[in-house]
Amino acid sequence: MSTPPSPTAEMFRVSDSAASRLREILDEQPATSTGEPALRVAVEAGGCNGFQYKFALEPETRPDDIIIAAGTARVLVDPASMDLLSGAVLDFDDSLMGAHFTVRNPHAASSCGCGTSFSVE
Repeated sequence: MSTPPSPTAEMFRVSDSAASRLREILDEQPATSTGEPALRVAVEAGGCNGFQYKFALEPETRPDDIIIAAGTARVLVDPASMDLLSGAVLDFDDSLMGAHFTVRNPHAASSCGCGTSFSVE
């Protein structure tokens, strides 16, 4: 009998390239007494399409955060954002257009050219 996947694995995942880049970023951060920060991925109202993704290094985990393993690093998502991120993948693009984290979201009906803003139907 196989073990079912964890609920967070089905809801939102982190690609190998995003986990690798996050590890590089964290390795460049100065040591603190609070421990290693995590990458917070949030969805906020706004942007040119109704919602926008926000990425930030956070020193502390909130009690209701959903913690997603990203290799040896962590990604934090609040429950409200997780509703809009279910089935999505955090990826890292390194192309001629620049290097940045991006979310590949199957629920996004449209998005802007920069990839940080989206709408849902």
